[in-house]
Amino acid sequence: MQPQEPQPQPQPQSQEPQAPDAVPAAPRATPTGPRPEPIRFFGTTWLNHDGNYTPRRAAVTVGSLAALVVSCLVLRLAYEGLQLAAVGGFVNILVVIMFATCSALAFGHTWGSFTKRPDPARQSSLRGLLTIGFLGSLTAYFLRSLKEAPAESLHRAEYTTARDQHARRTAKRTKNPAKRHRSAP
Repeated sequence: MQPQEPQPQPQPQSQEPQAPDAVPAAPRATPTGPRPEPIRFFGTTWLNHDGNYTPRRAAVTVGSLAALVVSCLVLRLAYEGLQLAAVGGFVNILVVIMFATCSALAFGHTWGSFTKRPDPARQSSLRGLLTIGFLGSLTAYFLRSLKEAPAESLHRAEYTTARDQHARRTAKRTKNPAKRHRSAP
């Protein structure tokens, strides 16, 4: 017996006719000019308050409040641990003053960063203080999220300025520079 070669099977024809003159979808035009900078948790929805902006803001508000409450509970447990260790009244007072001072400074720094860009050099030098004062940062984030997306006003002002500058630059280029007449001194 000789092995039989497999017979090619006919391919089923599709029922859908293909249009030979179908035009491929045109790519979207890239917008000219400045683009809004995304904000954490909001993306660019802050610009027009679209794309679930309100639920996102509510989630950020509730989330920052929950993080603040949990952080306070953790600090309370740490303080109780110091009391159980019987380290003494001086250390307990020192820890409370340290967290209160660092939290107040972190609150002021975080609140200020919502209205103007912080200096990167100063930001890196304050990293430890901001870490210790995380309660102040969380409080500032919670309070700002009650009004708007944190840093929304800063981003809006920067975007408006960039858009105005772009409009002025492009308006100057609409004329033909070859036809410019130079005035005699």
